[in-house]
Amino acid sequence: MVVMGIDPGTATTGYGVVAQADGLRLVDCGVISTPAGMPLPERLLAIHGRLAALLAQHRPQAVAVEELFFSKNVRTAISVSQARGVVLLTVAQAGIPIVEYKPGEVKQAVTGYGGADKSQMQEMVRLLLGLDAVPQPDDAADALAIALCHLQQAAWRRLTAEL
Repeated sequence: MVVMGIDPGTATTGYGVVAQADGLRLVDCGVISTPAGMPLPERLLAIHGRLAALLAQHRPQAVAVEELFFSKNVRTAISVSQARGVVLLTVAQAGIPIVEYKPGEVKQAVTGYGGADKSQMQEMVRLLLGLDAVPQPDDAADALAIALCHLQQAAWRRLTAEL
């Protein structure tokens, strides 16, 4: 199974692709970046185009996206929600199932602790994928954590369905 995790953002959208067969394997990860001075509609179009190309390249069986987390900065939340909408639309256009996870669910699935901090998450991503170093930048590591969460949840659903 191949899963793409996405950590949406207007300036930086992280993506991570993980394959699971006999074990977990990193396929690809990185970020879709848009320049700060670029008008918002063009930024969203750039995210759409690059993500569509990545979906065509990797052909994941599922895409996992983190649910929007509202912080105190409403402006940032609105910006992220616009990028998230583009991500959901692009994945839906590709006909790929979309699964959404809350930040605490991702932390719980990857580290075993829903209150894990960023460094704990990144280290577990490194360990689970057998990497020499934590994936960079942070948005790519976060996207890989989201993909790993989905693979763990999918395995759990298969196990409980067999009972």
